[in-house]
Amino acid sequence: MTNAIEVRGLCKEYGDFRLDRVDLTVPCGAIVGLIGENGAGKSTTLRAILNLIRPDGGTVKVFGRAVSEAEPDFKEDIGVVLDEASFHDPLKAPQVGRILSGAYRNWDQRCFDGYLDKFGLPRDKKIKDFSKGMRMKLSIATALSHHPRLLILDEATSGLDPVVRDEVMDIFNEFTRDENHAILISSHIVSDLEKICDYIAFLHKGKLILCEEKDRLKEEYGVLHCTAQDAAAIPASAIVGKRMSPLGCELLVKRSGVPGNPTFSPVDIEQLFIFMAKEEH
Repeated sequence: MTNAIEVRGLCKEYGDFRLDRVDLTVPCGAIVGLIGENGAGKSTTLRAILNLIRPDGGTVKVFGRAVSEAEPDFKEDIGVVLDEASFHDPLKAPQVGRILSGAYRNWDQRCFDGYLDKFGLPRDKKIKDFSKGMRMKLSIATALSHHPRLLILDEATSGLDPVVRDEVMDIFNEFTRDENHAILISSHIVSDLEKICDYIAFLHKGKLILCEEKDRLKEEYGVLHCTAQDAAAIPASAIVGKRMSPLGCELLVKRSGVPGNPTFSPVDIEQLFIFMAKEEH
């Protein structure tokens, strides 16, 4: 089966920032979470995939087609939610639907109306009076209502309360039950990504540090609490990150590289991200 997204050697330079030879694959039927601190290159990567910017090097393919040679129907396959979700302020939600019905061949008005109801979005209120969370919910509704095969989501849960975030995560999970569908999602709310993602990709200062199956990451890495003396006996190649305190050491380690049979604490994706980012700094 053709992958939903294939990025190879992607480079883009902005002043003192460089996206450096990023390789990223999003298989069909999967949700891939893109994490990284502010300025790591997440939005630049997503915009290159959407053909909104021209890379300095590398290739991007969506469903096997190079986006640099995208046909006019390219947008039909992709639902997009960007962090700065923008709609014309004087419009109301039903007017947005009418406009987009002329932009997408597969626009489903009944589906759109259903999401407006599901998200509790008013039909008689101008968008300029929407909160950030309401604008984000409207953006998610529009992204899903033309039946795309791929969702590209940049901070799509930003501004949503925990109950609505959980509801949106369920919608995304349901979307990828169709093995022809896929999602690439970036978020600062790492717990959301850990909940739904099959793969985690970690960008740091423009470089892709890792991209692996989420469950494999949890099997491969662990947290070890030990004394400074015990830490000194662990091979440096097994230590990914460390935190020192008067009470001892907290190490993020590759389990297979630690001798003996120590007791590891499980690592969550947010811990992994923080440890790796600090060690890189």
